[in-house]
Amino acid sequence: MATRSLAILAGLVLASITYTADADVRAGSGSPAQAGAAATSTGVDLSSQRRVRPLRAPTRIRVTPLYRYPGPNAVRQCTSWLAQEWRPSGTVIVPRMQCWWEPG
Repeated sequence: MATRSLAILAGLVLASITYTADADVRAGSGSPAQAGAAATSTGVDLSSQRRVRPLRAPTRIRVTPLYRYPGPNAVRQCTSWLAQEWRPSGTVIVPRMQCWWEPG
């Protein structure tokens, strides 16, 4: 099985080198011997071939607010407190705040 796939791969590489050499001769770059030498010296690297992606519509993202619109007379309510945070330099006290809107 492995020998068969190796033979197929070798045949594909040989066919692509021959095709490249024939295309160079048709383009007028020289004799078939020169074209064959140029094709084998550059090699055929299938991984460097450019892949063309099919065109598709851009992904659409729908953004919805987390809360409803409170109205034109809304009032912002906040609660603040001091909290301890542990850091490499030691424990520090930092201010914290949480706010929300209430209809007015």
